[in-house]
Amino acid sequence: MGFPKAARLLKTDEFSSVFSLRPLRRSAHFVLYMRWRENAPDTPADATPHEGRIGIVVGKKHAPRAVTRNLIKRQAREMFRQRREALAGWDFVLRLTRRFDKGTYTAAAAPVLNTLCQTEFAQLFDAAEKAARKRRASDDKTEGS
Repeated sequence: MGFPKAARLLKTDEFSSVFSLRPLRRSAHFVLYMRWRENAPDTPADATPHEGRIGIVVGKKHAPRAVTRNLIKRQAREMFRQRREALAGWDFVLRLTRRFDKGTYTAAAAPVLNTLCQTEFAQLFDAAEKAARKRRASDDKTEGS
């Protein structure tokens, strides 16, 4: 299964609306922003409110080599794709905020870098799933009252 265009944040306004909120969670190298988009005016027509969307920001300042930037983006998209159903109705922006220490990996596609990214993404998306479940539970309580 691929990663459809409806699952991505594409426009500057979409990124800005998520960036305007406080970060949900930080890891050693990444920050994850999260925004509920039930009534968001900038939601494209082909994206239903039942689908999660993600935008990934990996700048040259923190990952100078294109190979490294692409690896990070691929892994982030895959982690999000696997958890997309649990994160329905939310927009996310994942941003690289610190360089990886060159001493920890020898090449851009080193298994150590792969493992490090996957571990951090798992922590971030676990926190996102927990926040999404909490929101659903509070919505269920208000509907039941």
